[in-house]
Amino acid sequence: MIDISKLKELALSESGLIFDPTTGTIYTSNSIGLLILSALREGKEDLEIRNLILNDYDVGELTAERDLYDFYNQLRGSGMVQDA
Repeated sequence: MIDISKLKELALSESGLIFDPTTGTIYTSNSIGLLILSALREGKEDLEIRNLILNDYDVGELTAERDLYDFYNQLRGSGMVQDA
């Protein structure tokens, strides 16, 4: 479980730019990352997000799960989320 409270402060653009107004840091993401961020901000659970990836992209279940958890690790590394 992760704490996503900081994600609600981020500004997201459709082109993949992510702006953190508390630090002034700008990040970039691919479309899967943006999908994950948007879903997290909406309060979706891991299984729902995995299913969104499966529905929107031509990947298998293992790839979708790996992409999801790899992105979580990137979010942790940037300080955008923390373990709850």
